[in-house]
Amino acid sequence: MSSTFYTAIPGFFLQDNPNIVAADIGPAPVRLGLIDDSKDRWSKFKQTIKDLNDQAEEGSSYKVFVFGRHGQGVHNVGGDKYGRELWYGHWSKLERDDELIWGPDAPLTPLGKDQAKQVRAAWQQELPFNIFLPETHYCSPMTRAMQTCLITFEGLSLTENLARPIVLEDCREAYGLYPCDKRNTRSYISSTFPEFTIEDNLTEDDELWRAEAREPRENVAVRAKRVLDRIFEKDENTFISITAHKAIINGFFTAINRHTYDTPTGGIVPVVIKRDKVPI
Repeated sequence: MSSTFYTAIPGFFLQDNPNIVAADIGPAPVRLGLIDDSKDRWSKFKQTIKDLNDQAEEGSSYKVFVFGRHGQGVHNVGGDKYGRELWYGHWSKLERDDELIWGPDAPLTPLGKDQAKQVRAAWQQELPFNIFLPETHYCSPMTRAMQTCLITFEGLSLTENLARPIVLEDCREAYGLYPCDKRNTRSYISSTFPEFTIEDNLTEDDELWRAEAREPRENVAVRAKRVLDRIFEKDENTFISITAHKAIINGFFTAINRHTYDTPTGGIVPVVIKRDKVPI
Protein backbone atom coordinates (compact mmCIF):
# COMPACT_ATOMS: atom_id res chain seq x y z
CA MET A 1 0.00 0.00 0.00
CA SER A 2 1.02 3.61 -0.47
CA SER A 3 -0.05 7.13 0.40
CA THR A 4 -0.21 9.87 -2.21
CA PHE A 5 0.90 13.43 -1.56
CA TYR A 6 0.77 16.46 -3.83
CA THR A 7 2.98 19.52 -3.67
CA ALA A 8 3.00 22.78 -5.60
CA ILE A 9 6.42 23.57 -7.07
CA PRO A 10 6.84 27.36 -6.94
CA GLY A 11 9.15 29.73 -8.75
CA PHE A 12 7.83 29.56 -12.29
CA PHE A 13 4.79 31.87 -12.30
CA LEU A 14 3.83 35.17 -10.69
CA GLN A 15 0.80 33.43 -9.21
CA ASP A 16 3.14 31.17 -7.21
CA ASN A 17 3.99 34.10 -4.94
CA PRO A 18 1.66 34.14 -1.90
CA ASN A 19 2.08 37.91 -1.67
CA ILE A 20 0.79 38.55 -5.20
CA VAL A 21 -2.64 40.19 -5.35
CA ALA A 22 -4.69 38.68 -8.17
CA ALA A 23 -6.31 42.01 -8.99
CA ASP A 24 -2.89 43.60 -9.50
CA ILE A 25 -1.75 41.21 -12.25
CA GLY A 26 -5.14 40.69 -13.85
CA PRO A 27 -7.07 37.57 -14.89
CA ALA A 28 -4.70 36.57 -17.71
CA PRO A 29 -1.31 38.18 -17.12
CA VAL A 30 1.33 38.43 -19.83
CA ARG A 31 2.96 35.03 -20.55
CA LEU A 32 0.17 33.51 -18.41
CA GLY A 33 2.26 34.78 -15.50
CA LEU A 34 5.52 33.03 -16.43
CA ILE A 35 8.35 34.92 -14.75
CA ASP A 36 10.94 34.12 -17.42
CA ASP A 37 10.58 36.65 -20.25
CA SER A 38 13.39 35.36 -22.49
CA LYS A 39 12.63 34.54 -26.11
CA ASP A 40 13.12 30.81 -25.52
CA ARG A 41 11.16 30.85 -22.26
CA TRP A 42 8.68 28.12 -23.06
CA SER A 43 11.25 25.80 -24.57
CA LYS A 44 13.26 26.14 -21.36
CA PHE A 45 10.15 25.62 -19.26
CA LYS A 46 9.15 22.45 -21.10
CA GLN A 47 12.69 21.12 -20.87
CA THR A 48 12.72 21.79 -17.13
CA ILE A 49 9.51 19.81 -16.67
CA LYS A 50 10.91 16.97 -18.77
CA ASP A 51 14.09 16.96 -16.71
CA LEU A 52 12.11 16.89 -13.48
CA ASN A 53 10.22 13.83 -14.66
CA ASP A 54 13.29 12.13 -16.06
CA GLN A 55 15.14 12.61 -12.80
CA ALA A 56 12.21 11.95 -10.46
CA GLU A 57 12.62 9.30 -7.82
CA GLU A 58 10.44 6.18 -8.00
CA GLY A 59 6.82 7.01 -7.17
CA SER A 60 7.17 10.68 -8.06
CA SER A 61 6.08 12.60 -11.14
CA TYR A 62 5.31 16.13 -12.28
CA LYS A 63 2.51 17.68 -14.32
CA VAL A 64 1.65 21.25 -15.31
CA PHE A 65 -1.91 22.32 -14.59
CA VAL A 66 -3.59 25.46 -15.87
CA PHE A 67 -6.60 26.17 -13.68
CA GLY A 68 -9.12 28.46 -15.33
CA ARG A 69 -12.11 30.09 -13.66
CA HIS A 70 -15.20 30.59 -15.77
CA GLY A 71 -15.96 34.05 -17.12
CA GLN A 72 -18.58 36.30 -15.56
CA GLY A 73 -21.87 34.47 -15.01
CA VAL A 74 -25.34 35.90 -14.54
CA HIS A 75 -25.07 35.14 -10.81
CA ASN A 76 -21.95 37.30 -10.61
CA VAL A 77 -23.99 40.19 -12.02
CA GLY A 78 -26.66 39.50 -9.42
CA GLY A 79 -24.07 39.65 -6.66
CA ASP A 80 -22.79 42.98 -7.93
CA LYS A 81 -26.32 44.30 -8.30
CA TYR A 82 -27.40 43.61 -4.72
CA GLY A 83 -24.14 43.76 -2.80
CA ARG A 84 -22.68 41.03 -0.62
CA GLU A 85 -25.09 41.28 2.33
CA LEU A 86 -28.32 41.30 0.35
CA TRP A 87 -27.05 38.78 -2.20
CA TYR A 88 -25.97 36.10 0.26
CA GLY A 89 -28.68 36.95 2.76
CA HIS A 90 -31.57 36.64 0.32
CA TRP A 91 -31.25 36.81 -3.45
CA SER A 92 -28.60 34.13 -3.99
CA LYS A 93 -31.01 31.53 -2.59
CA LEU A 94 -33.56 32.34 -5.27
CA GLU A 95 -33.38 31.62 -9.00
CA ARG A 96 -34.13 35.06 -10.38
CA ASP A 97 -35.38 38.58 -9.90
CA ASP A 98 -37.43 40.68 -12.30
CA GLU A 99 -34.43 41.24 -14.55
CA LEU A 100 -31.96 38.33 -14.24
CA ILE A 101 -32.22 34.52 -14.19
CA TRP A 102 -29.25 32.92 -12.45
CA GLY A 103 -30.55 29.52 -11.45
CA PRO A 104 -30.33 26.73 -11.85
CA ASP A 105 -26.90 26.53 -13.51
CA ALA A 106 -26.05 30.16 -14.27
CA PRO A 107 -24.63 30.71 -17.79
CA LEU A 108 -22.06 33.22 -18.99
CA THR A 109 -22.92 36.82 -19.68
CA PRO A 110 -21.68 38.55 -22.85
CA LEU A 111 -18.84 39.98 -20.73
CA GLY A 112 -18.05 36.47 -19.48
CA LYS A 113 -17.70 35.27 -23.06
CA ASP A 114 -15.41 38.21 -23.83
CA GLN A 115 -13.27 37.32 -20.81
CA ALA A 116 -12.82 33.81 -22.17
CA LYS A 117 -11.79 35.29 -25.51
CA GLN A 118 -9.20 37.43 -23.72
CA VAL A 119 -7.69 34.31 -22.18
CA ARG A 120 -7.56 32.70 -25.61
CA ALA A 121 -5.74 35.78 -26.86
CA ALA A 122 -3.22 35.43 -24.03
CA TRP A 123 -2.44 31.89 -25.18
CA GLN A 124 -2.25 32.98 -28.80
CA GLN A 125 0.21 35.74 -27.94
CA GLU A 126 2.64 33.11 -26.67
CA LEU A 127 2.37 30.72 -29.64
CA PRO A 128 5.36 32.32 -31.44
CA PHE A 129 7.41 31.55 -28.32
CA ASN A 130 6.60 27.83 -28.39
CA ILE A 131 4.24 27.76 -25.42
CA PHE A 132 2.90 24.36 -24.42
CA LEU A 133 -0.77 23.69 -25.14
CA PRO A 134 -2.91 21.55 -22.85
CA GLU A 135 -2.92 17.94 -23.96
CA THR A 136 -5.99 17.04 -21.92
CA HIS A 137 -8.87 19.25 -20.87
CA TYR A 138 -11.05 18.61 -17.83
CA CYS A 139 -14.11 20.69 -17.03
CA SER A 140 -16.85 21.30 -14.51
CA PRO A 141 -20.34 20.17 -15.58
CA MET A 142 -21.71 23.68 -15.06
CA THR A 143 -22.78 25.56 -18.18
CA ARG A 144 -20.61 28.60 -17.51
CA ALA A 145 -17.48 26.46 -17.21
CA MET A 146 -18.15 24.45 -20.36
CA GLN A 147 -18.85 27.64 -22.30
CA THR A 148 -15.59 29.11 -21.02
CA CYS A 149 -13.59 26.01 -21.94
CA LEU A 150 -14.90 25.96 -25.51
CA ILE A 151 -14.34 29.67 -26.10
CA THR A 152 -10.89 29.72 -24.50
CA PHE A 153 -9.40 26.82 -26.40
CA GLU A 154 -11.27 27.05 -29.70
CA GLY A 155 -8.71 26.84 -32.48
CA LEU A 156 -5.88 26.23 -30.00
CA SER A 157 -5.92 22.82 -28.37
CA LEU A 158 -9.52 21.84 -29.05
CA THR A 159 -9.24 20.37 -32.53
CA GLU A 160 -10.42 17.27 -34.30
CA ASN A 161 -6.99 15.75 -33.74
CA LEU A 162 -7.22 15.82 -29.95
CA ALA A 163 -9.50 14.08 -27.48
CA ARG A 164 -12.59 15.97 -26.40
CA PRO A 165 -12.71 17.76 -23.03
CA ILE A 166 -13.82 15.54 -20.16
CA VAL A 167 -16.65 16.61 -17.86
CA LEU A 168 -16.10 15.54 -14.24
CA GLU A 169 -18.67 15.94 -11.47
CA ASP A 170 -15.83 16.46 -9.00
CA CYS A 171 -14.74 19.62 -10.86
CA ARG A 172 -17.99 21.44 -10.13
CA GLU A 173 -18.39 24.45 -7.88
CA ALA A 174 -19.14 23.99 -4.19
CA TYR A 175 -22.74 22.84 -4.22
CA GLY A 176 -25.86 23.51 -2.20
CA LEU A 177 -27.83 26.52 -0.98
CA TYR A 178 -27.43 28.64 -4.13
CA PRO A 179 -29.40 27.62 -7.27
CA CYS A 180 -26.70 29.10 -9.51
CA ASP A 181 -24.58 26.11 -8.48
CA LYS A 182 -27.23 23.45 -9.15
CA ARG A 183 -26.20 21.71 -12.34
CA ASN A 184 -28.35 20.76 -15.29
CA THR A 185 -29.14 17.19 -16.28
CA ARG A 186 -26.74 14.83 -17.99
CA SER A 187 -29.10 14.85 -20.98
CA TYR A 188 -28.87 18.63 -21.18
CA ILE A 189 -25.08 18.53 -21.08
CA SER A 190 -24.95 15.81 -23.73
CA SER A 191 -27.28 17.62 -26.12
CA THR A 192 -26.08 21.19 -25.51
CA PHE A 193 -22.35 20.44 -25.39
CA PRO A 194 -21.68 17.54 -27.77
CA GLU A 195 -18.02 18.61 -27.90
CA PHE A 196 -17.47 17.08 -24.43
CA THR A 197 -16.99 13.56 -23.14
CA ILE A 198 -19.02 12.98 -19.96
CA GLU A 199 -17.65 10.70 -17.27
CA ASP A 200 -19.69 7.53 -16.82
CA ASN A 201 -20.73 8.16 -13.21
CA LEU A 202 -22.28 11.59 -13.78
CA THR A 203 -25.92 11.05 -12.88
CA GLU A 204 -28.88 12.27 -14.90
CA ASP A 205 -30.05 14.66 -12.19
CA ASP A 206 -28.01 16.65 -9.70
CA GLU A 207 -28.09 14.37 -6.66
CA LEU A 208 -25.61 16.44 -4.63
CA TRP A 209 -27.21 19.88 -4.45
CA ARG A 210 -29.33 20.64 -1.38
CA ALA A 211 -31.31 23.83 -0.81
CA GLU A 212 -30.66 23.84 2.92
CA ALA A 213 -26.89 23.43 3.16
CA ARG A 214 -23.62 24.43 1.46
CA GLU A 215 -20.90 21.87 0.81
CA PRO A 216 -18.11 22.23 3.43
CA ARG A 217 -14.73 23.47 2.21
CA GLU A 218 -13.12 20.30 3.51
CA ASN A 219 -15.22 18.21 1.16
CA VAL A 220 -14.37 20.46 -1.79
CA ALA A 221 -10.68 19.71 -1.15
CA VAL A 222 -11.44 15.98 -0.95
CA ARG A 223 -13.11 16.18 -4.37
CA ALA A 224 -10.13 18.05 -5.75
CA LYS A 225 -7.73 15.38 -4.52
CA ARG A 226 -9.85 12.70 -6.19
CA VAL A 227 -9.44 14.55 -9.49
CA LEU A 228 -5.67 14.75 -9.00
CA ASP A 229 -5.55 11.04 -8.16
CA ARG A 230 -7.46 10.24 -11.34
CA ILE A 231 -5.30 12.41 -13.56
CA PHE A 232 -1.95 11.27 -12.19
CA GLU A 233 -3.02 7.61 -12.29
CA LYS A 234 -4.84 7.47 -15.62
CA ASP A 235 -3.68 10.40 -17.78
CA GLU A 236 -0.24 10.00 -19.34
CA ASN A 237 -0.15 13.60 -20.54
CA THR A 238 1.92 16.25 -18.79
CA PHE A 239 0.10 19.48 -19.65
CA ILE A 240 -3.43 19.65 -18.26
CA SER A 241 -6.16 22.27 -18.19
CA ILE A 242 -9.03 22.35 -15.71
CA THR A 243 -11.82 24.85 -16.31
CA ALA A 244 -13.90 25.28 -13.18
CA HIS A 245 -14.75 27.68 -10.34
CA LYS A 246 -13.02 29.64 -7.60
CA ALA A 247 -14.03 27.36 -4.72
CA ILE A 248 -12.92 24.12 -6.36
CA ILE A 249 -9.73 25.76 -7.67
CA ASN A 250 -8.92 26.70 -4.09
CA GLY A 251 -9.84 23.13 -3.16
CA PHE A 252 -7.09 21.97 -5.50
CA PHE A 253 -4.70 24.42 -3.87
CA THR A 254 -5.57 23.06 -0.43
CA ALA A 255 -4.95 19.53 -1.72
CA ILE A 256 -1.45 20.48 -2.91
CA ASN A 257 -0.56 22.50 0.19
CA ARG A 258 -0.50 25.75 -1.72
CA HIS A 259 -1.83 29.14 -0.69
CA THR A 260 -5.32 29.94 -1.94
CA TYR A 261 -5.81 32.51 -4.66
CA ASP A 262 -8.60 34.99 -5.36
CA THR A 263 -8.97 33.91 -8.98
CA PRO A 264 -11.09 36.53 -10.78
CA THR A 265 -13.75 35.61 -13.31
CA GLY A 266 -11.95 34.57 -16.47
CA GLY A 267 -8.73 34.17 -14.51
CA ILE A 268 -6.04 31.53 -15.02
CA VAL A 269 -3.51 30.07 -12.59
CA PRO A 270 -0.77 27.76 -13.92
CA VAL A 271 0.78 25.47 -11.32
CA VAL A 272 3.50 22.81 -11.48
CA ILE A 273 2.39 19.91 -9.30
CA LYS A 274 4.50 17.07 -7.97
CA ARG A 275 3.01 13.76 -6.89
CA ASP A 276 4.79 11.49 -4.41
CA LYS A 277 3.62 7.96 -3.69
CA VAL A 278 5.08 6.78 -0.40
CA PRO A 279 4.81 3.14 0.72
CA ILE A 280 3.06 2.63 4.05
